[in-house]
Amino acid sequence: MPLRRLLADIEARLDSERERTGLWLPVALGTGIAAWFALPAAAHWTGLLFMLASGGLAGLLIGWSSRIGRMVMVGCGIIAIGVLLIWARATSVGAPVLAQPATTAFSAEVEAVEPLPARGETRLILRPRGRDDLPPRVRVTLRGEARGTIMPGERIGLRARLMPPPAASLPGSYDFAQRAWFDRIGAVGTVLGDVSRAPGAGQGGQPLRARLSEHIHRQIEGSPGGIAAALVTGDRGAISAEDEEAMRRSGLAHLLSISGLHVTAVIGFAMLFARRLFALSPRLALGGYVLPVAAAAGALAGAGYTWLAGAEVPTLRSLIAALLVLVALLMGREALTLRLVAAGALIVLVWRPESLVGPSFQLSFAAVTAIVVLHESPAMQRFMAWRDEGLVRRWARGIAGLLVTGLVVEVALAPIALFHFHKAGLYGALANVVAIPLTTFVVMPFEALALLFDSLGLGAPFWWVAEQALRVLIALAHQVADAPGAVATLPRFPAWAFALAVAGGLWILVWQRSWRWWGLAPLVAGMAVLVLQPRPDLLITADGRNIAAAVPGGGYALLRDRAGDFVRDTMNEAAGSDAPLGALAMLDHVECNVDFCRWVQEGRIVLASRGHDRIEGSVMAPACAAADVVISDRWLPRECVGRWLTIDRDSLAESGGLAIYLGEKPKAVAALTAGDGHPWRNAPQVSGNDEAVPKAALAQ
Repeated sequence: MPLRRLLADIEARLDSERERTGLWLPVALGTGIAAWFALPAAAHWTGLLFMLASGGLAGLLIGWSSRIGRMVMVGCGIIAIGVLLIWARATSVGAPVLAQPATTAFSAEVEAVEPLPARGETRLILRPRGRDDLPPRVRVTLRGEARGTIMPGERIGLRARLMPPPAASLPGSYDFAQRAWFDRIGAVGTVLGDVSRAPGAGQGGQPLRARLSEHIHRQIEGSPGGIAAALVTGDRGAISAEDEEAMRRSGLAHLLSISGLHVTAVIGFAMLFARRLFALSPRLALGGYVLPVAAAAGALAGAGYTWLAGAEVPTLRSLIAALLVLVALLMGREALTLRLVAAGALIVLVWRPESLVGPSFQLSFAAVTAIVVLHESPAMQRFMAWRDEGLVRRWARGIAGLLVTGLVVEVALAPIALFHFHKAGLYGALANVVAIPLTTFVVMPFEALALLFDSLGLGAPFWWVAEQALRVLIALAHQVADAPGAVATLPRFPAWAFALAVAGGLWILVWQRSWRWWGLAPLVAGMAVLVLQPRPDLLITADGRNIAAAVPGGGYALLRDRAGDFVRDTMNEAAGSDAPLGALAMLDHVECNVDFCRWVQEGRIVLASRGHDRIEGSVMAPACAAADVVISDRWLPRECVGRWLTIDRDSLAESGGLAIYLGEKPKAVAALTAGDGHPWRNAPQVSGNDEAVPKAALAQ
C-alpha cells in the first residue's frame, strides 16, 4: 500500500538521522509556546491540549517501537508542556494595570534607573507606596537636573501623567503591553514638574554599573562613549538616535546589545590570560590542571560581566550557552554543536518561555544555529581546514570564511528581521567582516586595558585607541547605511507565513540527509507571501489621530504632518517604506478644510476628520453617505455612516490600529484580535485616581 510504503520510507530516514531527532525537543517546546501566543483564548488553548492528547494516543497506537510513533507521542507531549508552561508563566506574573490615563501625585521607591543622556532623560522603574489604586510597578521618564542623581532604593515624591502600557498601534507593530505584562509594569508615563526627595538623597554612592558608565562617558564623549559603555555595562542611553539608526540599518546593531559575541570575547580573553599565567606553574601544568582552572576563570569572568551588564535575558542566555561550551571542552567533547545550542534553547525556554516571541531570542539562536550548521558541513570544513600555505593565502581564506559565514547568517536572519522590524540590512555581512574583528580585537581589549590602567592614572592612551576604533565603527555604519539599496523594507509579514518560513528553515538546518531540502518548499512559500504582500492603502493608529495614505508614485503622506518621530517610524515600518512621510493636505488630489480632508484612494472616497469642533449629525450625514471610508478620532453621530467602512473612537477601541487595503475586494486588518483572552488584554485594573498621599509626603 502507498501509505505503508511512505511510513516505511519515513521510518528509514528517521533511523538514519537518529542522532538528530533530539534537536527537535526545543522546537516542539517552542511550538507549544508560540501556539499559546497565536491562539486567542483559553477555550482554544484547552482545545489544543485535547488535540495534542489525541495525537499522543495516535503515536501510542503506531507503537513505541516505531520511531514515528515515539516522535509523535513525545512531540505532542512536549508541545503540550510548552502550552502549559507559558500559560502558567503568564498567570503567575499577573499584576494590576492602570485602567485609563491619569495625572496623579504619589510617593514611590526607586527600583531601577536607566540614564538616557542622548535624549536628556532618565527612565525610572518605581514601586508606588501606600497607593492601592496604582499598579505595583510603573515606568516613568524624567527630565531635568535631578535626573542624574536619583539612585535605586531612594524614596521620592512626584507628580506624573500615567497611562496603561500601550498595545501595538498598528498591525505588526511592537506590542509593549505584552512585554510590560511579563515585566509586571502596569503603567508608563512622564514626570510633571520637580521630584521631591528625602533629606540627604543622592549623597550616597551610585551602583557600580552606573559609576562605571559615568566614568566611561567622561573618558569618551558622545556616541563613541555610548557604545563603549554599552560594551561594558549594557547602557546604550548615550548613543544618539542617528548613530543607533545607522548601526541598525547597516546590520551592526547586534554589537550594541551584550550578547554571545561580547560574552564569548570576555571568556576567551580571560581563559587565554589564565592559561598563560597558570602554565608558569610546573605543578599545575604537569598535573593537567591548567585547562580546568582557566575554564573556571573564564566562567567567573563571564558571570561577572553578565552581572555588571545588568543580567538581562539576552546576556544571561549568552552566558548559559558559553558555560555549556566550557563544560563540553572539559569533557573532551566538540566545543560547539547543535546539541549544545538545543540544550541552551531548552534552558532559556523553560526559564523565560515568553522570550521565544521576542526578536532577541529568535535572532541570536538563528544566527548560532546557522553558523554551527555551516561549519559542520563537509565543504566548509574542507575549505577552512588548516594547510601549509603562505600568510597572505591563510588570511584571505579566513576573511573569505568570515564573509561566507556572514552571508549565511544574514540569509538566516532576514525573515526574522522582516517580520519584527519590516526591514533588513542587505550589506550587513560585508560590514561585519570589518566590525566584528574591530570590536573583538581592538575596542574591547583596549577598553578593558584602559579601565585596568585607570586605577594607576595611565589609561589615557588606551582610551584614545578605543575611541578612534569606535569612530571608525560609527563611520562604517553610516557609510553602509547610506549606500544605495542598503535596506530592504517590506510591509507586514503575516504570522502564518512567517511560521511557514521558520518551519522550512528549521527543517533544512536540523536534518543532515538529502530530505532536508524538503524544507525549501515551505521556506520559499512563506517568503513568497512576504514578497507578494501588498502595501496597505491606509494606516490608522489606535487613537485614530494619525492616518497615513499611500500616494501616487510611492511613499505615504500623513493627515497630521506634525506627528512625532515615533509615529513616523511606526508608520514607515508598517507600510514597508523608507521614504520620508509627506503632508496629505499639500497634495493636489486632496481637499481639506478646518474639519475634514477628502480624497480618492484606489477608486474609493475617503473622508477623514482632523478638527476638534463638534459638528451636528445632520450636517455630517450627506458627506459621510458620499464617502466609502469615514475615519475619525472622535465619536461619530449615528447619522454619519460610510458606504463601506466607518471608523471612530468606539470601533478603534475594539480593533486597535488598522491597515486598510482598498481595491476590488477591500479589507481591513486589525491590530487587536476579537475575543483575545490573553492576560494583558484582560488584566485586573486600578483607577489611579486616589490622591490621598500628596507629592511631598515621602515615606521616611
